[in-house]
Amino acid sequence: MLISVEMPDSADAAHAYLRDGALPLGGGTHLMAKLDDTAGTDVRLVSLRRAGLRGIDAEDGTVTLGAATTLADVEDDPRLPYLSPCVRSIAAPPVRNLATVAGNLFVPQPYGDLAAALLALDAELDVLGANGARREPLERIAAEGLPQGDLVTRIRFAAPAPDTFRFHKAARRRLNSGSIVTVAARITVEDGVVADVRLAVGGLTHRLVRATGAERALLGEPLTPEAVARAAEADAFEPVGDAYASAWYRARVYPVHLRRALLGA
Repeated sequence: MLISVEMPDSADAAHAYLRDGALPLGGGTHLMAKLDDTAGTDVRLVSLRRAGLRGIDAEDGTVTLGAATTLADVEDDPRLPYLSPCVRSIAAPPVRNLATVAGNLFVPQPYGDLAAALLALDAELDVLGANGARREPLERIAAEGLPQGDLVTRIRFAAPAPDTFRFHKAARRRLNSGSIVTVAARITVEDGVVADVRLAVGGLTHRLVRATGAERALLGEPLTPEAVARAAEADAFEPVGDAYASAWYRARVYPVHLRRALLGA
């Protein structure tokens, strides 16, 4: 049962409430729908709306997103055109007007498409924890989770060079649907071969994953359908089934959508 909602005016004050057992409330698009699952349990929330955690900086090749920045803010920012297709694939405009960047990092799969893009961009998180502020790779938090009581304040990443970022999402509907397979990639081709690549996959398994086997298979190879097909076989993923797609179907179509993400066809 929901018993209180606090609305602090600073990140430090919000963190203090979290350390005392409250749950963070960003846009509430996922959390509020789940409150019925906590019947019989007292729930205290701390809203981040006034905690000074909203905003976008994009200076000198580094992008910083405040944790409470909405998905609509990211979608509409002309400095982030490479993220707009990703954000537009998430839910509907009223949801994007509320949902926050940090919230998207922690929703369960097959959601969290922006998180997949940020993982491909090697994002780091500024975190307030028991021992003060620290910086954590998103990849580690995606794999291990965030310790109870810690607060993400900002997300940082290097802006990708032109034409090096790719994003593709397969879903049952073109818009407003959970993912069947999401592929995000930062890839550089030099002298006809892949010189650098970082691949993130969402929707396929129970959490976001790096396709490290595919990365190794692509390095030094020409970016061809044959090379991508070999790369799709290089990771031992364990697909999951849900209301959107069966595990068998996800495994079957992953190579198709990896090719579409990297080659556009």
